[in-house]
Amino acid sequence: MTTAVVVGSGPNGLAAAVHLARHGVDVQVLEAADTIGGGTRSAELTVPGLLHDECSAFHPMGAGSPYLQTLDLERFGLTWKWPEIDCAHPLDTGDAGLLHRSVEDTAAGLGDDGTRWQRMFGGLADGFDDLAADLMRPIANIPLHPIKLASFGPRALLPATVTARWWRTEKARALFGGVAAHAYYRLDRPATSAVGLMIVAAGHRYGWPVAEGGSQSITAALAAMLTDWGGKITTGTRVRSPRDIPPADVVLLDLAPSAAADILGDRLPPRVAKAYRRYRHGPAAFKVDFAVDGGVPWTDPACGRAGTVHLGGTFAEIADAERDVATGRMPRRPFVLVGQQYVADPGRSNGSLHPLYAYAHVPHGYTGDATEAVITQIERFAPGFRDRVVATVSSGPVQLAESNANYVGGDIIGGANTETQVVLRPRIALDPYSTGIPGTYLCSASAPPGAGAHGMCGYNAAQSALRHLRRAGGDVL
Repeated sequence: MTTAVVVGSGPNGLAAAVHLARHGVDVQVLEAADTIGGGTRSAELTVPGLLHDECSAFHPMGAGSPYLQTLDLERFGLTWKWPEIDCAHPLDTGDAGLLHRSVEDTAAGLGDDGTRWQRMFGGLADGFDDLAADLMRPIANIPLHPIKLASFGPRALLPATVTARWWRTEKARALFGGVAAHAYYRLDRPATSAVGLMIVAAGHRYGWPVAEGGSQSITAALAAMLTDWGGKITTGTRVRSPRDIPPADVVLLDLAPSAAADILGDRLPPRVAKAYRRYRHGPAAFKVDFAVDGGVPWTDPACGRAGTVHLGGTFAEIADAERDVATGRMPRRPFVLVGQQYVADPGRSNGSLHPLYAYAHVPHGYTGDATEAVITQIERFAPGFRDRVVATVSSGPVQLAESNANYVGGDIIGGANTETQVVLRPRIALDPYSTGIPGTYLCSASAPPGAGAHGMCGYNAAQSALRHLRRAGGDVL
């Protein structure tokens, strides 16, 4: 029987394993940690009874994933839950921009910019599935929907600072800016509009759901499906060299490029080894989990109904903070993402005590303590928040990297979204998943299309592996 080994059990590793198993391959997953899931794990981090996501939390790209949608993961226990409001972006005026799943409802709250919001995102949301089918594949493919791609491309290549000029009000500009900041890169650089445009469009198409029972439910569903197809998962097994990998027809690595280079060593072609060693990682996250009694006392009560709250003030403030972080300076007021997953999934709370998830964008490898900066940003838009905090657990870049080796320097998105890497990662190649070693592939978020619990990096890498197996005469479906 044709065999495969997948190193790493993040959402991409599991997605790759499931795809191979469904094509008749005998798959074994090796995970270094004692629990599977990588960035899609959840735990009681602050006090008993409160469930916190350890990294990934909101899943517009997961719900809209061209691959995950084919799997019927609901049959294996995955249930998406939606907040009333997907995302809120409060301003110092006391008002907030509100992102709803409905384009029309979002536009209705943006006043004079409502029509412009509809013109920017209405068509993108309607055509999101076609766009995703092209944009979530490697760039070296014949487009399936060339007209839609040609329409999206020029807008996506603009710096977010240019796209933001489309809107006249600060509320609309800031609402877009907070989403664009998910690029984790300077917003005045080319192609930084792409992430903001795609996430907003995905949200208007699928919303920003959470997984009921925590992001770990995505992991559990994929693992259950894999087991159902005969796959095996082994935890507590760290791979340090090819000798640690059982013999297999194909090997897929859900690892950062540098980790893959460390493991594969001299087997890597020199040009690939050089590219993997030069691969750039991006700014870091500083995560703070809170147990909050009675929730957050937002100045604008609508923020309390939002699953995600972006804290950064005006678009200009966000752009300044992201520039500081990208150049290695810790901003006084960093961009902070707050997750209120319990709004959509009340089972994560315990009575009036709620789990709050927050992280700030900080420089790569930052060793300081940003806990107070995160609290201050929340307090800025929710006076009295500090008094409601019952427990706090902070995880800086060092701790994040210790918990997951793929988070190099605290980079939780698998690599910097530079002008080149946003489309050509982890190296320039017709098959970006190939390591140059026949039958060995990279399937992590450092490969196209990048970060997110959408499984597409794993699916695409598994497709490359299946093509190799067919050429080699392997027994695959």
